[in-house]
Amino acid sequence: MIRVSVPATSANMGSGFDCMGIALTIRNTVEMDFCDHIDITNANGLDLPAGEDNLIYSCAKHVFDIAGKRMEGLKIVEHCNIPMTRGLGSSSACTVAGLCGANALLGDPLDEEAIINLAAIIEGHPDNSTPAIRGGFVAAMLENGRVWQVRVPISGRLRFCAFIPEFELKTEKARAALPKEVTMRDAVFNLSRAALLAGSLVAGELHNIGVATDDRLHQPYRFDMIPEGREVAARARELGALGSFISGAGPTIMAVVDRASLDFEKRVRERFSEEFPSWRVQMLDCDEEGVHIERI
Repeated sequence: MIRVSVPATSANMGSGFDCMGIALTIRNTVEMDFCDHIDITNANGLDLPAGEDNLIYSCAKHVFDIAGKRMEGLKIVEHCNIPMTRGLGSSSACTVAGLCGANALLGDPLDEEAIINLAAIIEGHPDNSTPAIRGGFVAAMLENGRVWQVRVPISGRLRFCAFIPEFELKTEKARAALPKEVTMRDAVFNLSRAALLAGSLVAGELHNIGVATDDRLHQPYRFDMIPEGREVAARARELGALGSFISGAGPTIMAVVDRASLDFEKRVRERFSEEFPSWRVQMLDCDEEGVHIERI
C-alpha cells in the first residue's frame, strides 16, 4: 500500500495570477493499493464521489494508461483536511495524490518532471499543483504541455493567516467572472507587482508585501462574489497583516504576517469573533516539503 500526503496551496497570491503559488501546512493524506474493483472511502465521512468520477481515481488511471498497465480497480482511502472549494488547492491535492500514488504503485515509471507536467495539464494551470508537488514558493508557467518553474524558499520571517468562510465558491464560477481582455495599464500594473512580490518573499523585504499583492486582473471581479471578502481583507491589514489577497479562486482570504508580530493571531481572533463570526481563522506556515510518498 502507498500513502501519499499532499499540502494545501494558495495560488495567485494577489498579483501572480495563474503563475504563483505557495504550499501551506494543511495536508490531505491518501492511502492507495491494488484492488480488483473500485473501493473508495473517505475517513472524514464526507460525501465524495466513490466511482470512476472520483478525481483521485481518474488521475491514477491516467498514470496506469500512460504506463500501459491495466487497472481493474483500486482501493483508495481519503483523509481530507484541506477545506474543499475554498481556494486552498483541494482539487489539486487530489490530482497530485492520484498521480503520485499510482506512479509509486507501479514502481515510478514517471519522473517528477512528468508528474508536474501531467498535474498542470489536468488542472489547466500550474500555480496549485506545482507547489503541492515541490513545496515552498513556486513561480511557474504551462506552455505546450510543459511546466517551466522555479521553486525558492521564502523568508523565515513570514507566516500566513487563512480566513476561511463557511460558504463555498467553485473555481469554474470564479473564473467565468473574469474579463476576456485587459488593458495594457492593468497588465503592467500586475507584472510590476508580481516581480516585486517574488523578490520580496524570498528576500524578506516585508515593507513591499502590501503593494506587491495588489491586483487588477482577477480580484476586483472575484471580490464581488465573496460576501464580506473586501471587509475581511481590509480588516486583516488594519490589524497588522503585511498584505492580504484572495487565495486561489476564493473564497478564502489569505494574509501575509510578520512572524515577529506575536499578538497578531490574538487580535484577529478577538475582532473576528465579533465582526466576522462565520469566518474561521487558521495560522499557517509555508510547507517546504511538498508531496510525501511512503510505502506502508
